Amino acid sequence: MESRSSLTNPKADWYVWADAKSDGTPPNNWLSIFGGSAWQWDTRRCQYYMHNFLTSQPDLNFHNPEVQNALLETVKFWLDLGVDGYRLDTANFYFHDAQLRDNPARGRPDGEDPAVNAVNPYGWQWHKHDKSQPENLAFLRRLRALLDQYPNTTMVGEIGDDDGLGRVAEYTSGGDKLHMAYCFDLLGTAHSAAHFRGFVQRFEEVAPGGWPCWALSNHDVVRVASRWGSAGNAAPHDLLRLGAALQMSLRGSPCIYQGDELGLPEADIAFEDLQDPYGITMWPEFKGRDGCRTAHPWAKDSADLGFSSAAQPAVPWLPVIEPHRALAVDVQERDAGSLLNFYRTLLRWRKTLPALVSGTLRVLPAHPQVLAFERAFEGSQLLCIFNFSDSTVPWELPSDYVAAVAVQGSGLADVPRIENMLQLPAWGGAYYRLG
Repeated sequence: MESRSSLTNPKADWYVWADAKSDGTPPNNWLSIFGGSAWQWDTRRCQYYMHNFLTSQPDLNFHNPEVQNALLETVKFWLDLGVDGYRLDTANFYFHDAQLRDNPARGRPDGEDPAVNAVNPYGWQWHKHDKSQPENLAFLRRLRALLDQYPNTTMVGEIGDDDGLGRVAEYTSGGDKLHMAYCFDLLGTAHSAAHFRGFVQRFEEVAPGGWPCWALSNHDVVRVASRWGSAGNAAPHDLLRLGAALQMSLRGSPCIYQGDELGLPEADIAFEDLQDPYGITMWPEFKGRDGCRTAHPWAKDSADLGFSSAAQPAVPWLPVIEPHRALAVDVQERDAGSLLNFYRTLLRWRKTLPALVSGTLRVLPAHPQVLAFERAFEGSQLLCIFNFSDSTVPWELPSDYVAAVAVQGSGLADVPRIENMLQLPAWGGAYYRLG
């Protein structure tokens, strides 16, 4: 309220304010992710203020040193209280182009991400000036220097950018900015060996010193069980197991979105039950993000799926999803072959292998159905092999792994070996150790 009260108050420059053009229109062509202009008219100052998201979320002006200092003081306050670190939402959005130059046109793109497809014109621009500005790096260095004063703290940043991988590389390299970051490149429908190979190869090329955070789902996208499914059916659990094994085998830190370990499909939410402003605005072509944000199903027979332990059932912010009952935690804990128990086995096993936790990564030559790469750490080498197809694939072991032995314990099914040829089952994988 203080910033909008006048042009001369002490916090007048704490948000991004700009005059209208001579015809009364916004100062440039920047768009909000949630639809429409990124500029909202304010009658008190007779100026526009910038909002990358909702009009109720005005953007702070990071070009003002007082704003940076105030934020760092807030970060320090919580660090002093003992927090372990921060997840930085939209970590590349902090600074805008001080000259307020228009973004260049991109045209109407084809894409699977609702933020860059024909439903939302936000994707019709190259976002050159409204985010990912070079000044952001200096602020992230200040932020990292503060966290480095507190042992065992960390930061993970969310990156939404035209070049997500490149930005993750820029923001995590050098050991003086973010500890880790993730982008949206693995959060689409593609799940072929070629797709993953290209992604991993490019990251190793652009970010040899960077540290990614790998996720197959998050709170902004359709759940992986539905994205990787077909004809309206959820993906088979063998494919979800293979995806988890890949996620835990890549160089970086895995981040498991709640419900992935249960194989939860996307929930179908009626319009009258929506809470997400994004979905309400874009309905029905894009139904928003509430389908992946429903209450976690802890207990099958609880009225609220175990959302609360109160005597009276609690009322979650979104409806209880009846098809999720059969996948509840208490059901899967009793089934030794469940996806939940596979995740637990895989995570315990991963901790025993330094090559997976800290090793380098080298991608092996391309194969139409199989993604294979080597992880290495202090003389130990681990070959990771994944068949991303729905049929059995013969795959020849590299010559230096002919004498290697399969590493058991990941929870993946046994892979038959005929001399130097593996018979990888549909959605099957294997690990071989050398040294």
